[in-house]
Amino acid sequence: MKKLYTFLLTMSLLTFSPDSNSQGMFERFSGISLGDPKLTGSTDFDVQSQVFTLKGAGANMWFDRDECWFECTKIKGDFILSANVEFVGEGVNAHRKMGIMARSGSGAGSAYADACVHGDGLTGMQFREKDGENTQEVKSDVSAPGFIQLERKGNSYIVRISKDRQALITVAQKELELGEEVLAGLFICSHDEDVIETARFSNVRLEIPAAAGVDGYRTPSPSRLEVLDVETGQRTIVYETDAHIEAPNWSRDGKFLVYNSGGKLFRFDLDKKTPVEINTGFAQSNNNDHGISFDGKTLAISNHVQENGNSHSIIFTVPLEGGIPKRITAKGPSYWHGWSPDGKWLTYCAERNGNYDVYKIPSEGGEEIRLTNAEGLDDGPEYSPDGKFIYFNSVRTGMMQIWRMKPDGTDQEQVTFDDFQNWFAHPSPDGKQLIMISYLKEVPAGSHPHNQRVMLRVMPASGGEIKSMAFLYGGQGTLNVPSWSPDSKKVAFVSYTY
Repeated sequence: MKKLYTFLLTMSLLTFSPDSNSQGMFERFSGISLGDPKLTGSTDFDVQSQVFTLKGAGANMWFDRDECWFECTKIKGDFILSANVEFVGEGVNAHRKMGIMARSGSGAGSAYADACVHGDGLTGMQFREKDGENTQEVKSDVSAPGFIQLERKGNSYIVRISKDRQALITVAQKELELGEEVLAGLFICSHDEDVIETARFSNVRLEIPAAAGVDGYRTPSPSRLEVLDVETGQRTIVYETDAHIEAPNWSRDGKFLVYNSGGKLFRFDLDKKTPVEINTGFAQSNNNDHGISFDGKTLAISNHVQENGNSHSIIFTVPLEGGIPKRITAKGPSYWHGWSPDGKWLTYCAERNGNYDVYKIPSEGGEEIRLTNAEGLDDGPEYSPDGKFIYFNSVRTGMMQIWRMKPDGTDQEQVTFDDFQNWFAHPSPDGKQLIMISYLKEVPAGSHPHNQRVMLRVMPASGGEIKSMAFLYGGQGTLNVPSWSPDSKKVAFVSYTY
């Protein structure tokens, strides 16, 4: 559900193509031999996999002097820099180091903060408060995490880590005066001046959060259209644009995505990497609640209309190739979220008499049927591919959690039970998994705002452990609608950065 709607005016498009030589967001980065180590390092960027491989030497990064290979760029203001990390090979010294670092300068003794993983698994935050002083360290109880993150928020530097696809934990947070502009990037140190070590950094993301007071509706961010391999956790940026785009659906033949931007719907060809506007006739105020029927022929859309002096969302259907929309819901606001597998029903979130609940309606139009009546918000209803359940999210317990019910609204049961605000559970086409977007518990339960640190999490549809597959800056627009590939192996989503 999207309660507000913003017209986006002129936006230029910047394309990222895996078939080009571009390093995407890292094209402004360059490697330096920090501290003038005996052996010079190097960086290789694999355009297809979007993986960075760093090779470097260096006597150590400790006391008052550092030597390493540092792939970095200059950044002013706040940022979040993240990566999945792994050493390559057995290694020579157990104290070889890799990680993410921010420095006041390129000098060997510059003040800095980093998220650091050693060859023996030791992990922590290392920092030097002032130029020329000795390094200090805060150690983590977690050894050899697969994911690390360094965030700068004002003069506060925060290190977070994740192991075995668990939620992020904070290792340390330190106030450091590194200056308005810092060098930030990836590093490797062999802890042996005569040895070159290798580390691999995947899913590298540099995110610039919204400035204080910036509202995601009034000042929408540029976007990254991404594809997540649900088995490996590998993320691939397929498109970058200065425009604000939202809510990709994956076509039933697997060849294209559908997303909304500026009130319009676009078809994004996954081979050509180009968007083309879909003809939706008079419906030019579409929000991010849209999706393709199971037979692949029809697109359900939620378009804002002006009626009786008010603007509200109404559900329409339109041929997937484009055409004149057909109105389905008489009342608004109504926000589409699911097709029944047989194509006979649409399910949606709607506000009636001050309360948001789940409804369904014949896909050809007719009388709507109310399925939930709990106080507070029920949202995101979506059919399982076998048609036996409708999954939805509800705030009825005080936290936003995933629920499911039978298609007639009976046997409503809670699915998730944790300390995150869980939204929009999408069943995979094979019916085996659910993917959802999860906010931190500090976010109000009934709100799914822009500009948040969020997780994409996967769980077995039959119940079981929930795994955190991606950590990103996003929220509203990231994963609102069904977005699985037809083979149930990948999911499309949008991440954001200013």
